Amino acid sequence: MAKPMTKSAIIAHMSQKSGLAKKQVVDFFDQLEALAVKEAKNIFVLPQFGRLVLANRKARMGRNPQTGEPIKIPAKRVVKFRLAKSLKDSVLGKK
Repeated sequence: MAKPMTKSAIIAHMSQKSGLAKKQVVDFFDQLEALAVKEAKNIFVLPQFGRLVLANRKARMGRNPQTGEPIKIPAKRVVKFRLAKSLKDSVLGKK
């Protein structure tokens, strides 16, 4: 399996492709992250990429892997990223 791109490699690639300075690309990603955090409550959509949504997980029974004893896992809210269909089809190929 190939290694994933590091943050600095992504910034260098985007800087080269867009013609922007690396500092501008870093600032863009920082602003995008801040906006995603702020808007995640309402559903944050990156067109043709996907969406960040909040989901509620129900309480459930789990198992302690060391001892095997059952434990209760409490309900909680989680953030999920759902890929856009166009991106999923591009990566996986059409069915």
